[in-house]
Amino acid sequence: MLSGVLFDLDGTLLDTVDDFMAVIDAMLDDHQRPRVPPALIRAQVSDGSIGMLSAAFATRPGEPGFDVLREEFLSRYEQALSVHTRPFPGILPLLDWLEAEGLPWGVVTNKLSRFSIPLMEQIGLAERCASLVCPDQVSRGKPHPEPVLKACAELGADPQRCVFIGDHLRDIQAGQAAGLTTIAALYGYLPPDEDPASWQATHSVQTASDLQPWLRGRHNPETMHV
Repeated sequence: MLSGVLFDLDGTLLDTVDDFMAVIDAMLDDHQRPRVPPALIRAQVSDGSIGMLSAAFATRPGEPGFDVLREEFLSRYEQALSVHTRPFPGILPLLDWLEAEGLPWGVVTNKLSRFSIPLMEQIGLAERCASLVCPDQVSRGKPHPEPVLKACAELGADPQRCVFIGDHLRDIQAGQAAGLTTIAALYGYLPPDEDPASWQATHSVQTASDLQPWLRGRHNPETMHV
């Protein structure tokens, strides 16, 4: 039986890309730069503001003006965290099922508390979430296992009977290093040249709706064949 489930945030639990894209588009317009394809930004979400700005403005950290652009991005995003952001289809029924089964769930993210906490509150999931671990709350973020183990402790769950779901290699690495079963969320924000099979996750899903049947089978193996 399972004792808990952990999710990455952006690209796994929540579909946040449209709010990122709105900020990027507004900045490009204000800086009189051409807009970029949404797919370009989507592929960079897992690398945070640095990845998205590098792609949109063809610049990188250390170059003149990058730090100013990043502060502008973060300030704008903080004011519009959840205009378009929603849980991926299938996530809310999954959370309902986890709670009905008495299985605590949490989030382990590399998104700073400054954004993660109010976002979860605005989406209406903060009070339901048994643990929210952000990189500024630990000494080392993913792919190190520390934040995953912290979340398991806050859930009161045995890592050997927990599952970590994520859409990036660092999620799978962190989960594996902490001793959890891992699921690669292929519906998330994967770069086009990424090969999730190389991550060697325990399992992978094409949609968030595929998670519940698989988790149900792991939790109650005597009642299902998966």
